[in-house]
Parts: sequence; C-alpha cells; structure tokens
Amino acid sequence: MKRIFTTLATINGLALGLSAALGWWSARGGRGMSEDSLYLAHFGLGLAASILTLLVHCIVFTYFLGTGRWVKEVKYAYRLPDEPWPRLTRDLKRRTFPFALAAMLVTIAAAASGAGRQLQEWPWQVHGGLAVATLAVNLFVFVLEYRNISINSDAIDNVTALVEEIRASHHLPPSALALQEDTAGSGPGD
Repeated sequence: MKRIFTTLATINGLALGLSAALGWWSARGGRGMSEDSLYLAHFGLGLAASILTLLVHCIVFTYFLGTGRWVKEVKYAYRLPDEPWPRLTRDLKRRTFPFALAAMLVTIAAAASGAGRQLQEWPWQVHGGLAVATLAVNLFVFVLEYRNISINSDAIDNVTALVEEIRASHHLPPSALALQEDTAGSGPGD
C-alpha cells in the first residue's frame, strides 16, 4: 500500500500544484474566462485534481477500515491480546481519519469557491486562499497518511508473524500452505 499511496499522492500533489499555478497565471492574464485557454486548463485540471484528492483519501479510509477489520478478526480467531497490534491499528485509523476528512473538505471548498468565482459571485481572494489552503493541508495530510500507513503495514507484518508462530506451535501448516490446500480442495459446487 505504501507504494500505491506514494504514487497516487505524488500525482495528486502535482496536479493540485499545477492547477493552482495555471489559475494564478490565468488570473494575471486579465482576459475573459471563456476565451482564456489557461483558465480552461485550470478549470479542467482543478476539477480532475479535486476528484483525485477525494479518491486518494477515500482509498486511505478504505485501507484503514479493511486492515483494521482484518486485525480485529485475527485477534478474535487467535485470541491475541489487544496490546500492542490491534490497538495500534485502531489508534492509527482514529488519528488519520480527521485529517484526511479535513483535507477532503478544504478541497471541496476550494472547488466550490472556484465555481463561485467563475460565476463572478465570489471574490478571487476566497478561491485563491482556499486553493493555497488545499495545497498546504493536503501536503501535510499526505505526509501524515504515509507515516501512518507505514506504521500500520509494520503492525500487519507483526500480526502475520505472530499468527505463523501460533500456527507452528499448534503443529498447523503455515497460512499460505493452508490457503493453498483449501483453494485446491474447493470446486465449483463448494
């Protein structure tokens, strides 16, 4: 997940930055919005970057929900203590979600204020300020999410190693072999 997240966050950060730069250059040009190709590029890239931002943070939400649920199920199945791994994954989720949600909300606000600016109902300073806030908040949150994903990944590795130790102590085959045997034994009607 770290590699996927790093790739998506990098692309997203670059798209947000390029959209902001195009918006700034477009505003400095002084031409009308409809005839300004920089504005049209800013509009299209800004919309795409905003949607990508929401997608990236939703993927992070899904990752923490899924891995947290997996660790919880493993905890019950193997009677593991809550400390340290299940609690850690739960705490990481709780520490990540509010910041990711804030990043999503400021991005939505910047996009909405851009629509207000396009309709000439809102001053450019509102949209510009929210665009700068979007860049700053998302860059901060991307760093936080990466750190928490890394810690969570290590916790999952530790839970997996602990499960393998428990399986070995009970003379059970390793999980990968048991899964392979289970998959080979199941047919279309199972």
